[in-house]
Amino acid sequence: MKIALMDSGIGLLPAAAAMHRLRPDADLVLSWDPEGMPWGPRTPEDITERALAVAEAAAAHDPDVLIVACNTASVHSLPQLRARFEPDLPIIGTVPAIKPAAAGGGPVAIWATPATTGSPYQRRLIERFADGVDVTEVPCPGLADAVHHADEAAVEAAIAAAAARTPDDVTTLVMGCTNYELVAERIRAAVQRPGRLPLILHGSAGAVAAQALRRIGAEPAPEAAPGSGLTVLLSGRQAELPGTALAYAEGRFLQAVAPAR
Repeated sequence: MKIALMDSGIGLLPAAAAMHRLRPDADLVLSWDPEGMPWGPRTPEDITERALAVAEAAAAHDPDVLIVACNTASVHSLPQLRARFEPDLPIIGTVPAIKPAAAGGGPVAIWATPATTGSPYQRRLIERFADGVDVTEVPCPGLADAVHHADEAAVEAAIAAAAARTPDDVTTLVMGCTNYELVAERIRAAVQRPGRLPLILHGSAGAVAAQALRRIGAEPAPEAAPGSGLTVLLSGRQAELPGTALAYAEGRFLQAVAPAR
């Protein structure tokens, strides 16, 4: 079994780590776009062009399924990706986890890139799954880029700025960009208010990995013997996991259990 994941940057690491925990026997293809990231500030047309190129690079390795481990690409490019690759290659999108977050009743904050925040797609998700729930959309300019480059000072500054735009009464926070899951505990620490119940964070990595397996008729098998490793593609070129990926627990986990080849 071969599972491909794509993103503009290292935001695909949480879903890749979740997939490896579910199916350690699966070979993983990680395809991202360091030459073009971040995608968040780009136009929808430019995002789609770059997403298609990254997907083509992954598809050349004949995976069984391709996970679009990027909220921004999923919001703007899923129809084009599915038109290009399906039905031969199933495409699994990633969308903000608004439905499970809203089920708790709120108030809810959705942190996302500027391209995702306020997009018609995200607004439709809010209308569909969070009707009657107090939802605040919080754009986080620069956070995805800072996480990708493992720039600690820039990460802290971007988190602090987004936390300042987040209402004090928020009980639940949706990480609407996969990069943010790599710094989830730092987000929690910045938004958690003294004297309030612990902040609930919602990401998408585990749900997306499980959906990819369901789509190809595979079951979780966490005790399976490990596969042969990772294939890492940086703007279409085969490479090792970059040092910035190893700055995060998910990257170190993948490097330890499935060395790049």
